[in-house]
Amino acid sequence: MSQTDPHEEEAPRIRQMIIEDLPEVFHIGEEVFTAEYSQSLYRTWDEYEITTLFNSDNELCIVAEHEERILGFALGTTVKKHHSPWKYGYLVWLGVRRELQKMQVGARLFKELKRRFKEQGVRMIIIDTSADNEPAIRFFKKHGFDNVQEHLYMTLNLSKRHKKKAVKKP
Repeated sequence: MSQTDPHEEEAPRIRQMIIEDLPEVFHIGEEVFTAEYSQSLYRTWDEYEITTLFNSDNELCIVAEHEERILGFALGTTVKKHHSPWKYGYLVWLGVRRELQKMQVGARLFKELKRRFKEQGVRMIIIDTSADNEPAIRFFKKHGFDNVQEHLYMTLNLSKRHKKKAVKKP
């Protein structure tokens, strides 16, 4: 009779997302991607993000589950550029319930998504995050990402009235 490792029983199962998971994944995203956490992620996280990726790249939409409770998710897609032999994997969203962060759930999700990207012929994985999102930057560096490039993110609030600057005539 073989004994099982007690830690193995505690590890979440990583599986492909199914349609019944969409509401729970959405709610985890709402919990994680708050305005306090990241203005840009908060503004772009909505139900269409999930359904679009689920409909187009279902095999790259995965969840971590333990005892029928979803703990986190990863949503990815691939990009193939014309006239380029390279296929890119894009990790669009990675979210883990707040109380479970730092418990390797995100690492397990990333490892499985990376395996699936390789299976699909991806040669490079890309991610993007806010330049001040230090926990995400540490996470991705820990998993081998480098070549960090900051980018500028700007907004224009159309509901505010903007005064036009007077132009001096020569």
